Amino acid sequence: MESYGSTGLEGLLQKPYTVKIGEYIGSGWELFKKNAGPFIGFTILVALINIVLAKINQSASPVGSLISMLISGPLNAGFLIVAFKLLRDRATSFGDFFRGFNYYLPLFLVSLVSGVLIGLGFILLIIPGIYLAVAYTFALPFVLEKKMNFWDAMELSRKLISKNWFAFFGFLLVLGLINIAGALVFGLGLLITIPLSVGALAAAYADIVGLPPATTDL
Repeated sequence: MESYGSTGLEGLLQKPYTVKIGEYIGSGWELFKKNAGPFIGFTILVALINIVLAKINQSASPVGSLISMLISGPLNAGFLIVAFKLLRDRATSFGDFFRGFNYYLPLFLVSLVSGVLIGLGFILLIIPGIYLAVAYTFALPFVLEKKMNFWDAMELSRKLISKNWFAFFGFLLVLGLINIAGALVFGLGLLITIPLSVGALAAAYADIVGLPPATTDL
C-alpha cells in the first residue's frame, strides 16, 4: 500500500475546514440523480444479501454473521467508489460497485477493527463509542482513495475529524434522520436516502481532503 506521506499528512491535519452540511447533502442528491438506476439496483441487492444472511442467523447458525463480517466492508465501499467516479465526471458501470473487493484486506480490516473498537467504546462508557463512530467516518475513503493501510486510515480519519467533531456529528445526525424518514415510507425511501447519504459523505471528503484526478480505477 502507498503511504499518504508525512508532508501531505501534516498539511491535511493543519488545514482548517468547515462542515457544509447543506452543500454536501445537495451534492449527494445530484450524484444520486446522475446514476439513480444503478444506485437503486445495488441498494436492493445489498438489502437482499442482508435479508438472506439474517435468515441464516435465525436458524441458529453463525454462518450468516461470519459472511456479513467478511463482505460488509468491501461491499459497502462500492457506493463510495461509484460516488468518487461521479465526482470526477468519469463513466461508471454496475461492476464498479464491486471494485471494493479489489481492496479486500484493508477494507475488511477497517470494518472489523473499527467495529470492534466502536463496540468496546459503547460497552465501556457509550461516549467513547459515539466519538469513534463519528471519528472513523473517513477511514474507508482513505483506504480507497489514498491506498492507505487500515490503521493509518483510521488514525488519519480520527485526527482529521476530531478537529471539527461536533460539526461532523451534526452532519451524520442529519443523514441519520434522512434515512429514518426514508425507512418510514415502507422502507422504499431508503433506496434513495442510502445512496444520497453516501454521496454526501463522498462530497464531504472531496471538499475537506480533496479529490485529485484519478490515477487508479477509482
